[in-house]
Formats: sequence, C-alpha cells, structure tokens
Amino acid sequence: MTAELVEIPDYIAGTWTIDPLHSGVGFTVRHLMVSKVRGRFGTFEGTVVTGDDPLRSEVTATIDVASVDTGNAQRDEHVRSADFLDVEKYPQMTFRSTGVRAAGDGFVLDGELSLHGVTKPVSLDLVVEGFGPDVFRQDDPFKGARAGFTATGEISRLEFGVGDAATVPGGKLGLGEKIEIVLEIEAVLRTD
Repeated sequence: MTAELVEIPDYIAGTWTIDPLHSGVGFTVRHLMVSKVRGRFGTFEGTVVTGDDPLRSEVTATIDVASVDTGNAQRDEHVRSADFLDVEKYPQMTFRSTGVRAAGDGFVLDGELSLHGVTKPVSLDLVVEGFGPDVFRQDDPFKGARAGFTATGEISRLEFGVGDAATVPGGKLGLGEKIEIVLEIEAVLRTD
C-alpha cells in the first residue's frame, strides 16, 4: 500500500515561532448548564515545525495559566485559585504533538496536554489556513513568512483534576465538564 501525498497550497517546510500578537488561545465552558462562559489565555509561546512531509510536522506550546482572562476579574481570580487551575502549584499548561494525520478536508493533530499536574492524550481538528510571504516592514521584529492554523477540540476538565463535579438543584453540574478549545495561530518562519 502506498501513502497518499498530502498537498497544501504554497506550503513551506521550516521552523516557525508562534506570533502571540496575531494568535489566540481561547476556551468555552458551560455555566449552570444554561449558558457559556468564554475565556482566553493572554501569555503563551510555541514552535511549529512543518516537515518536508506535512504529516511529519510537530508542535510544542507552553501557556501561562495565570494569564487566564474571562472578562471578569473576580471570576479570573477564582479560576486561578486552588479551586480550579491552582496557578501557584501548576503555573503552566503544555502541549506536545505526537502526530498529524489527514482527516477529510483537514487534519487531526494528536498530542499530549499537560495541565494541573496531569498529562493526557488530546486530539485537535486542524485546519491549515495558509502560508504567505514576508509582507512586513524591514523594521518589524516579527518579519518573515507567515503561516496560519486553526485547531479546535474538547477536553474533560475533570480528567485533568480541574474543579469538581458539584451540582446545582436539579442534579446538573454547576460548571460543565467539557471545555471547548479554539486555537487561532499565526506563526513566523525562522530565518536563523
């Protein structure tokens, strides 16, 4: 059996640095099972290595969990506390890819997520948004070719030991178990 060649328009193999100014790490969780709360992490870094074969690409990322922002300072402090993320004890969340596979019109990025002292396998649906040339000013500290990716998925906060399974009257969870993840990543090709 021969492997299918994966073709991506304007594809560039290389090592890329995630540009935090043009990227976002967001999440959504249900509250009282009647609404959703959205949040983001403001401080993160990472590297994408696009292989000569796109299916041999790799991703590593580190997120400062204390940088959580849900739009409400009081709630953010509670999320940072030992009740949830416990940022004093577990200051970082990390992701390391273990593989990329084709799936329909896109890809799946498999990896290991370490959060709250627990490491679990996680699969993210991956869309390659595109590759572009260096179109920035010469004095731009982030000058270089650009690549864009969107990754989405879902994790169980309880499997990572984040929060508890407390219920409200009627037996529903006060905070949903599933966390929806949305990563909008723009990365800059390293030239060094």
